[in-house]
Amino acid sequence: MAVTEAQNPLLGENTCGSLLKKLQEIWDEVGESDEQRDKMLLQLEQECLDVYKRKVEQAAKSRAQLLQALSDAKLELSSLLSALGEKSFAGIPDNTSGTIKEQLAAIAPVLEQLWQQKEERIKEFSDVQSQIQQICGEIAGNLNLNEVSPAVDESDLSLKKLDEYQSELQELQKEKSDRLHKVLEFVSTVHDLCAVLGMDFLSTVTEVHPSLNDSTGVQSKSISNDTLARLAKTVLTLKEDKKQRLHKLQELASQLIDLWNLMDTHPEERSLFDHVTCNMSASVDEVTVPGALALDLIEQAEVEVERLDQLKASRMKEIAFKKQAELEEIFARAHIEIDPDAAREKIMALIDSGNVEPAELLADMDNQIAKAKEEALSRKDILDKVEKWMSACEEESWLEDYNRIIFLIWINFTLTDENRYNASRGAHLNLKRAEKARILVNKIPALVDTLVAKTRAWEEDHGMSFAYDGVPLLAMLDEYAMLRHEREEEKRRMRDQKKHHEQRNTEQEAIFGSRPSPARPVSSSKVGGPRTNGGANGTPNRRLSLNAHQNGSRSTSKDGKRDNTRPVAPVNYVAITKEDAASHVSGTEPIPASP
Repeated sequence: MAVTEAQNPLLGENTCGSLLKKLQEIWDEVGESDEQRDKMLLQLEQECLDVYKRKVEQAAKSRAQLLQALSDAKLELSSLLSALGEKSFAGIPDNTSGTIKEQLAAIAPVLEQLWQQKEERIKEFSDVQSQIQQICGEIAGNLNLNEVSPAVDESDLSLKKLDEYQSELQELQKEKSDRLHKVLEFVSTVHDLCAVLGMDFLSTVTEVHPSLNDSTGVQSKSISNDTLARLAKTVLTLKEDKKQRLHKLQELASQLIDLWNLMDTHPEERSLFDHVTCNMSASVDEVTVPGALALDLIEQAEVEVERLDQLKASRMKEIAFKKQAELEEIFARAHIEIDPDAAREKIMALIDSGNVEPAELLADMDNQIAKAKEEALSRKDILDKVEKWMSACEEESWLEDYNRIIFLIWINFTLTDENRYNASRGAHLNLKRAEKARILVNKIPALVDTLVAKTRAWEEDHGMSFAYDGVPLLAMLDEYAMLRHEREEEKRRMRDQKKHHEQRNTEQEAIFGSRPSPARPVSSSKVGGPRTNGGANGTPNRRLSLNAHQNGSRSTSKDGKRDNTRPVAPVNYVAITKEDAASHVSGTEPIPASP
């Protein structure tokens, strides 16, 4: 046997050959037969073959296990690479290089690295998914979701999938930030509204959600859809309450001001409610002072209005007469004639009878005042032109007196040198006024025509006659036209008289060579003094009848009635010399004897 010569290092000097030699020596000593010896050798050889066979089978089995382990390792490697989303990995050995054990030894560290990377990736996925789950729970308002950890899908741990989760997390974080910002805005608005309305802020937000109350110690505030909806509803409710309270407070403030004005309340008493009247014309957004719309403040204003209403009832006559005086003043300014005594007697009878409520009586008088103001406004344009017309008539009257005095001086008087010097001072003032008066008088016909047109249009619109202090305005204008015609006739007579006098003077100068001197001089004070009602020719001087029977009586006394007196002589008249009069008359032919 070939193996007999081999040496086994584990048996030292004992080899198969030495052992077989020793066995033959034993057989020789024993005397074993050759047949027995062959049988034992065959048996020994068979036993050796069995040992080799077992060893070979064990080796084959071990190789198969190594191959299976290698295959499993490669499969696991492929699975890890697939799960991690890696197409390749540095350090992976070639499939055909080296023995099985070398291949296993080469792939083992790679697997270890991939397993470590997988665990880290799983942790990243778990963290991201946990945050996503937490934010989703906060948005949904279901915080119980955070008690269960999210399941990580280990079959897909790629960076692409992780990026998707991280992008989703970023979007959710942005949404959470936006929601938190909205919540804080709502809470701030609720705080401001509660401050203005005098309400408890903490109890209000706690009713919406306990996490909104900072005193509860909750770290994160609720950002759920339900919380946002309830906050929005709370804000709308508070804004509506603010709007209604402001409207109520403004009504009370208006009533307070009306009652104060009605009863002449002292400013110090009014100042006690400045916090009520200060928001009289404010908008809802402008009211931001804490407690400005508190319920106790509104109740305080209501109590004050009720107190003043009761006081108003006790002072009804005084208040009613005050409103009647206001109504009479409006009519007086509008030159509308009324019977104030009858109106006051009617008010007294209504109050004493008790058949009318004080509020109804005052409301009726307010309506009368409003209508009177409307009527006065409709008459304003015509009244303004009437005032201009009357002013022009005054200037016309002054110019008439001025021209008549000049004419008389020119005809009848000659002043001495001393009187001429004294009378010349200030005469230029009358000349300037006369020029202005002529310009104004020339505008009277157009002004009268405009007045007539506007008055007729007003009467057509209102279906009634336009009266000025009880006198129809059209009748006044017609009378003025008639008087103006009479004045034109008077001016014509004065021009004829002047021509006759000039002719007589011319004849006397031709006969005697000089002008006759007057029988007596007239002092400047005589000339500048008031003139009688008689005209130059002794005829009565008729004036325009404007309710006071004098066109110059336009002043109004404090009680609203017009003054019926007017001086007949020109106002601010300064006596002038005969030479000035002559120059004036010669420069203004014919003499304008305007009314």
